[in-house]
Amino acid sequence: MAFDPAAALAKIKARDAHRRRRIVEGPQDVQVAVDGRSLVNFCSNDYLGLANHPAVREAFRRGVDRWGAGSGASHLVCGHAAAHHALEEELAEFTGRPRALLFSTGYMANLGVVSALAGRGDAVFEDRLNHASLLDGGLLSGARFQRYPHADARALEAALAESRAETRLVVTDGVFSMDGDLAPLPALARAARSGRAWLMVDDAHGLGVLGGEGRGTLEHFGLDETEVPVLVGTLGKALGTFGAFAAGSEDLIDYLIQRARTYVYTTALPPAVAEATRASLRLVREEPERRERLHRNVRRFRAGAESLGFELGDLIGPIQPIVIGANAEALEASRRLGERGFLVSAIRPPTVPEGTARLRITLSASHTDEQVDGLLEALAAAVPQEA
Repeated sequence: MAFDPAAALAKIKARDAHRRRRIVEGPQDVQVAVDGRSLVNFCSNDYLGLANHPAVREAFRRGVDRWGAGSGASHLVCGHAAAHHALEEELAEFTGRPRALLFSTGYMANLGVVSALAGRGDAVFEDRLNHASLLDGGLLSGARFQRYPHADARALEAALAESRAETRLVVTDGVFSMDGDLAPLPALARAARSGRAWLMVDDAHGLGVLGGEGRGTLEHFGLDETEVPVLVGTLGKALGTFGAFAAGSEDLIDYLIQRARTYVYTTALPPAVAEATRASLRLVREEPERRERLHRNVRRFRAGAESLGFELGDLIGPIQPIVIGANAEALEASRRLGERGFLVSAIRPPTVPEGTARLRITLSASHTDEQVDGLLEALAAAVPQEA
């Protein structure tokens, strides 16, 4: 029987799980034009407000003038420009690693790194709530794939003790994208070390945000390359541009150049994007007040939300989800916020587990006190709490 997309779509819609794209009619910012309306944006990953920063835009323009619009080929053919190489060196220095390697997207970075480091006969251990790209990387690697309960280092340690695989890879998010909590990296590092495993951390939502110098979750916990040999980061969140990278030892990066299929067999990022990212990386390093404003906004939002009766958990970063439960109720809450001028997405399965549909609220350094307070007022009306 042939696949029937109409029937499959009908089932998705019946579960209130159908998703549609919003049309954004201007640059990414805390105030955006969407479908003809001006809304205050509380669902972007542009945590430091760099996606539309004048210096980043100007670097992009200069990059196009010098390098053109596209790279023309993969990195290993003739697409690896001096701009790419300079960014890799700066990312390596920023993360405290000998080398870094650019990938075209975060999804491609995770697929490529995991599948290059583990294969048939090996074992991959992943947090149950890891990002889809990490889970897919483990599944596609051909290794024995095992999930451990969320943030449970003891369960991981027990699973590693039972493994007979020669090569073992532990994979986790640094900051979980839908829950906002931090992985217990010190405990995971100890478990990996005792279980003779490598630890890989995708710090997509920590880099630029956490740590005294914005170096991410590893800086927050005081961990180095010995404890976390494989680091992945994205450029399209706090850095405000596009793409991703892996960072590690000289040998690790050279091996990924040889064996990471999503690096070898795809066109390189436009060099102008690399130039824009170099500018945003300088801003991360030279303007720590951006992180300070972001965390001030997080504290302001959390204090107000908790006074309204919302349970947010112990979350220190810009991702502050409010779990609603049913898909239809989360959609309705998002719609009500939109009526009041606030853009907050309803996140539903399969992105999150069944029964945990939520409003994924994200804060930015660019939000004003008035915008944060306005969102709190709108939440009180759109998602009333029982007395």
